[in-house]
Amino acid sequence: MDDCTGTGERTLPESARQNTPLWLASAYPRIRQLSEQLCAPLQPEDMSLQACPDVSPPRWHLAHTTWFFETFLLVPHLPGYQPFNPAFEYLFNSYYNGIGEQYPRPQRHLLSRPTNEEVLAWRRQVDDAMLRLIDTAPQLASLIELGLNHEQQHQELLLTDIKYSLSFNPLSPAISMPIHAGNDSLPALSFQDFTGGKVAHGAAPSEGFVFDNETPRHPVWLAPYRLANRPVTNGEYRDFINDGGYQRPELWLSDGWAWVQQHSIQRPLYWQGDLLNHWTLAGMQPLLPDQILAHVNYYEADAYARWAGLRLPTEQEWEHAARHSHRDGSFVENGLYQPGLAADGSLCQLFGDVWEWTASAYLPYPGFRTATGAVGEYNGKFMCNQMVLRGGSCATSQEHIRASYRNFFYPHHRWQFSGIRLAADG
Repeated sequence: MDDCTGTGERTLPESARQNTPLWLASAYPRIRQLSEQLCAPLQPEDMSLQACPDVSPPRWHLAHTTWFFETFLLVPHLPGYQPFNPAFEYLFNSYYNGIGEQYPRPQRHLLSRPTNEEVLAWRRQVDDAMLRLIDTAPQLASLIELGLNHEQQHQELLLTDIKYSLSFNPLSPAISMPIHAGNDSLPALSFQDFTGGKVAHGAAPSEGFVFDNETPRHPVWLAPYRLANRPVTNGEYRDFINDGGYQRPELWLSDGWAWVQQHSIQRPLYWQGDLLNHWTLAGMQPLLPDQILAHVNYYEADAYARWAGLRLPTEQEWEHAARHSHRDGSFVENGLYQPGLAADGSLCQLFGDVWEWTASAYLPYPGFRTATGAVGEYNGKFMCNQMVLRGGSCATSQEHIRASYRNFFYPHHRWQFSGIRLAADG
């Protein structure tokens, strides 16, 4: 495979930097339709599955993203608009306390009503009204673009959540196609050197849409560092397991070791006990040694790095490297919903395939301020006790991700497509 390193700073595609009425009128139906397309392989019975409080049913995702547009845009800004059902404001509010109370998250699977048909009818009403609003209220373009990015986040959650819920079914239902083994041997793990120094970190105003947690841009000092050419693979992580990785407390953070002991953890999520098969959205599949590892949490990523004699990158190191990298990974657009095989090159697959854990806590950048009103609850109030992941995954839209994008989860979470890229001091 060709060298994966690009030249120059990576910028957003031109289409993703525009929020003009013409662009929004095209992007809005395209992005909204993808949510429904992702649900097309599901059966009606699948639409209300919620296997644990951390995940939500597919129907809830379709409804909540519709609630966002109705609540923040149509009701306050489109004269004469009437909500589809006033009760939906309570049922499909996720965490916006400024709007009002929310239906309990752990009980979302109990919402057999509204039906799939009612939710789709609600989406049609909201979509028709939104297209009218786009034509008549150009001053709302930034808020509409936020809503579209919010929808893309929920498209990824829809896939990761239904994967978790379907994994409990012994019938091994499949909604995508399997990944086939490659013909080449696993590309050797190598490292690219970065000199560091004073660099600009965070999103620049010229980069178009970004979430508030990516700002403000600010200087940081990086010591020389080295970053692995590719993420860790299934085969490499299996070596860690076979070397007693889950039985060696010296490899684990204290909280991580407590998590391993409390839950009797022996392998990544979805791996079978034989370490030869794993559950995927294509059903139960052979564990390919050269496929990129997914579904490990921060504790597992940190323990593996320590076992390898290395470390996880900081988010500042990761972003600095990513601004010179191609988007050569697997994204939601290819319809496989699995990480791809490891590529061969000097700096590959930073974008797509798996979210890569960093060693950085999710904290505000210097000078960060939340927006006023309920929209200000989007990111800022979660800046506590979580860790940053970078790069997007096989369930992320290619147009949604960028070098400055900050994802965040609690250290014990692993139902997302989260993996490992190693780093070292320079």
